[in-house]
Amino acid sequence: MTGKGIRIEGLRKRYGSGDTAVEALKGVDMQVAPGEVIGLVGPSGSGKSTLLKCLGAVIEPSGGRMILGDEVIYDDGWKVTDLRALRRDKIGFIFQAPYLIPFLDVTDNVALLPMLAGIPNAEARSRAVELFTSLDVEHRAKAMPSQLSGGEQQRVAIARGLINRPPVILADEPTAPLDSARALAVIRILNDMARKYETAIIIVTHDEKIIPTFKRIYHIRDGVTYEEAGEGRGFE
Repeated sequence: MTGKGIRIEGLRKRYGSGDTAVEALKGVDMQVAPGEVIGLVGPSGSGKSTLLKCLGAVIEPSGGRMILGDEVIYDDGWKVTDLRALRRDKIGFIFQAPYLIPFLDVTDNVALLPMLAGIPNAEARSRAVELFTSLDVEHRAKAMPSQLSGGEQQRVAIARGLINRPPVILADEPTAPLDSARALAVIRILNDMARKYETAIIIVTHDEKIIPTFKRIYHIRDGVTYEEAGEGRGFE
C-alpha cells in the first residue's frame, strides 16, 4: 500500500489498571487499501467503538502502531503533535445521524470544514459543488437541512466526510436509519467515492442489508479481529 490507506499493527487499548483493568483491544491487525470499502462487524461490547475511536484519534491506544498513508501516526505513543489537525485534514467521519448544522445551507455545511483548515472560500465551495454533482444532490446546494429527505441528508454528510479529501473515512452505522433501498444506495455511493478519490473506508455496521456488499469483512470479538472474504455483491 503506497500513498494512502490505513494499516494498524498489534493495536491495544486498556481501560483502568490493576485488578479492574479491561483489555478492550488485544492486538488488532487491520489493513485497508486506497479505494477499498471494508465492513467491521461484531456484537455489542466487542471493541468496535473503541477501535473506531482509536483509528479516529479520539482516544489514545495503549500500544501498537497506526500508519495513515505513508505516515506513522501512532507507535506506542502519538507521533503527530496536532491531533485536531489530523482529524480535520486526514480522517473523514460519517455517523448514523447526519449532524448537519441546521442554520447553514447545504453548501455552507460542507464548505465549512475546508475553510476552517485554511482553504480559500471559493475553492472550498468549488470542492463542495464537485461532490454534490457526484452525489446527485447539486440541485439541493442552497437548501437548508430541514428541507432535505433523509437520504439527501446522508449524501450531504458523505460530501462533508470527503470534502478535505482524507486518506481514510470512518463510517459508524451510516445506514442504520435507512430502509433497504436507501441503505444500498448509500453503500453504492461510498464504493463509488472510494474508487474515485482513492479513499480507504471502514464501515462499522450491524445492518444485515449491507453486509453482503463487502468484499472483505473484519469481525471483532473480545478485542480481537478476524478477517474473512465477503460476498461483494452488486458494486462492480
